[in-house]
Amino acid sequence: MRAKAADQTRRRILNAVYQRLVDAPSEQVSMDKVAQLAEVSRSTIYTVFGSRAGLFNALGMDLLHRGGFTDMVTAVLQPEARRGLRDGITANVHMYAAHRDVLRALFSMAQLDADAVGGTVRRLEDGRTQGMNDLAQRLHDQGALRDGVTVDQAGHLLWLHTSFDAFDLLFTGRSMSPATVATLLAYAAEHALCRPV
Repeated sequence: MRAKAADQTRRRILNAVYQRLVDAPSEQVSMDKVAQLAEVSRSTIYTVFGSRAGLFNALGMDLLHRGGFTDMVTAVLQPEARRGLRDGITANVHMYAAHRDVLRALFSMAQLDADAVGGTVRRLEDGRTQGMNDLAQRLHDQGALRDGVTVDQAGHLLWLHTSFDAFDLLFTGRSMSPATVATLLAYAAEHALCRPV
């Protein structure tokens, strides 16, 4: 019973942070406001998450799992790396689209709150970097890369094509649907990196 109550409290706090990021994306997230929205005391937030940075780390992990991170990893890791590129970018776009407003606020806030939010964004980006470097190596190992494209170059280009900003420029800036964004980014990445079939 106690564990269930603790999980519910944790969920209410995370939901309050989501709400705050969507309702006031240009304002720094106030722990007082989060506590008020979650109907808990400020000290409860620190008891549950340890620190402001701990709260944002938990939010980052929650975003990944609620947004489809497992599906994206499964898509990238399929045996044929070239298909993993296409399906991985598609799953990545859908993950971004699921929480676009929260992600935009987080990426913007990372510049203002480097310790708490910036650290969370850096960890998310470090994971994406490693994943794209691994995919680049698999593309190389399977002979899929174009002549003259190195594994490092492929990793950089995959990182670019899977970035939140690449997604958001097309989704918001060009008013494209997630499916259209996914198709365009996957096409661009595959044609920039891979040998013609």
